Amino acid sequence: MPMGGLLPMFSSPPGGGLGGGGVGGSGGSGIRKGAGPGFRLTEKFVLLLVFSAFITLCFGAIFFLPDSSKLLSGVFFHSNSALQPASEHKPGLGLGSVNAGGKGEDGGEGERAAAAAAADNLAKIREDHERALREAQETLQKLPEEIQSDILKEKEQVTQNKQFKKGNAGGLPHLDFRPPIGAIGREPTDPEIRQKRAKIKEMMKHAWDNYKLYAWGLNELKPISKKGHSSSLFGNIQGATIVDALDTLFIMEMKDEFKEAKEWIEKNLDFNVNAEISVFEVNIRFVGGLLSAYYLTGEEIFRKKAVELGEKLLPAFHTPSGIPWALLNLKSGIGRNWPWASGGSSILAEFGTLHLEFVHLTHLSGNPIFAEKVFGIRNVLNTLDKPQGLYPNYLNPSSGQWGQHHVSVGGLGDSFYEYLLKAWLMSDKTDLEAKKMYFSAVQAIETHLIRKSSGGLTYIAEWKGGLLEHKMGHLTCFAGGMFALGAACASPELTQHHIELGAEIARTCYESYNRTAVKLGPEAFRFDGGVEAIATRQSEKYYILRPEVVETYMYMWRLTHDPKYRKWAWEAVEALEKHCRVDGGYSGLRDVYLKRESYDDVQQSFFLAETLKYLYLLFSDDDLLPLEHWIFNTEAHLLPVLRKNNQEVEENRK
Repeated sequence: MPMGGLLPMFSSPPGGGLGGGGVGGSGGSGIRKGAGPGFRLTEKFVLLLVFSAFITLCFGAIFFLPDSSKLLSGVFFHSNSALQPASEHKPGLGLGSVNAGGKGEDGGEGERAAAAAAADNLAKIREDHERALREAQETLQKLPEEIQSDILKEKEQVTQNKQFKKGNAGGLPHLDFRPPIGAIGREPTDPEIRQKRAKIKEMMKHAWDNYKLYAWGLNELKPISKKGHSSSLFGNIQGATIVDALDTLFIMEMKDEFKEAKEWIEKNLDFNVNAEISVFEVNIRFVGGLLSAYYLTGEEIFRKKAVELGEKLLPAFHTPSGIPWALLNLKSGIGRNWPWASGGSSILAEFGTLHLEFVHLTHLSGNPIFAEKVFGIRNVLNTLDKPQGLYPNYLNPSSGQWGQHHVSVGGLGDSFYEYLLKAWLMSDKTDLEAKKMYFSAVQAIETHLIRKSSGGLTYIAEWKGGLLEHKMGHLTCFAGGMFALGAACASPELTQHHIELGAEIARTCYESYNRTAVKLGPEAFRFDGGVEAIATRQSEKYYILRPEVVETYMYMWRLTHDPKYRKWAWEAVEALEKHCRVDGGYSGLRDVYLKRESYDDVQQSFFLAETLKYLYLLFSDDDLLPLEHWIFNTEAHLLPVLRKNNQEVEENRK
């Protein structure tokens, strides 16, 4: 499900920041340990060492500076000559020539007295220095075991960070790559299903070959114009379709195409650009795509590029609250939010859709900062009151407070809820905080947003300060699959209810397709004014090759094996072939209620990453990417479940 917060014709609002690093950007839940009042033993030890170093410096100066005895005399007895009586100042003489005893310029008795005093002071300095060293040694020997353990941990962290920085220059910590589970599935035994799956693979080849022919290396393809298309969402970063399509090419066993994509990435994928990008879009497509390719193949180039890009996104979190900016200049590190977003607010679906990728960046790099940042977002959210238990779409990163009380499970809100559920699943169901947040949010959504039309269609309305707008977006259609997938999160008596809720949403979204002229659904559809599941505004009648409806079909098929989901999915395939396929690829439509196609002339990268991948999985056996082993990010990129015995991030949090 792409771009959880875009304006029309975008996958997410013209921007999207993600994830935060806790209040003040300080980091994640439970990672930082609080310090008690006063100085700890480790701090006393550091101060003692500093004091010893200072004494050593003074001691060295005494012996090695010229005329040290006179210097000492001046320092200890006339440390500020300006404060001495005027009669004791000698014009043109240095500090050492000042008459210590007032007996004349030759020094005489006064000079001998000064020398004796200097000797006494030297002895005292030696004694203080030796005592300081003894105390330091004794302190080390007497440190309690837990303090010694803390010191060792701090040293290990410093070493780890040094290794990580070194890794950025030439490599990353070594990882033993394990072959992926179920990345390649067997051919379906049913000849009809096998034929349909082969057709979807042919669609992928048509989309890829035309991108390669007319827009290679650019972000997306204009299939009517037969040239490249680049959205401002990616700044000057190029190759969005290549990175987005990587894992789809792999699981479809399109080996030659995958090889040419990898070679382009090795030679041409460059993040050193002076341009402003959408943090959200770059994360879900580029970081997600690279992580997925690494987990499927073990190729180091993908891990290296993913961590490099993750580092470049970190300055987005430099806000007073740690909630990241939507937009970031990758060169300057300067961030800002969309000017239209509720008084400079960040967007829930954008900053809430970093968690999966950033936890895996920590897992693959050994650097805890990525996980700290996204767990910090949770810290902020858990300190805020939720109106009616709901999460508003806008949060000000400076004040750390909600903006407008507008709630949506579609655009601006959608993938935040998806990532709560998937964070729990990805953690091998150990992230109980994510489970609690997800289930509480779903309860509030059921109470306040889910409604049933007079015709019996269940839909999810939008909430604006307590008033419902009876509109449901195409983006919202992902929720059917989410509810069914999250059935395991509910209590036993509610499990079946959640599966049924998913089925009802799937039915509604199918009807939004079935009631158009081309059998493909509009960007948004309404349940008011005597209409149901129909777009009534021209600005909502377009279809941009979105995947959310077939995404829900895929989950519902996997979880129920009800044949209607394959039937509905095949109807979507036939509609895509009839109305969106052109000589130069696949194009979106400007109006799904017109029988005559009105093309928008853009082949979105998520068509290859999501729509075709979900369709391919629908007509594959369940052993291809089994749900108990893999999580799909919101761009359908694959991330493995982090098993309990290999859960560094969760252990660090505890």
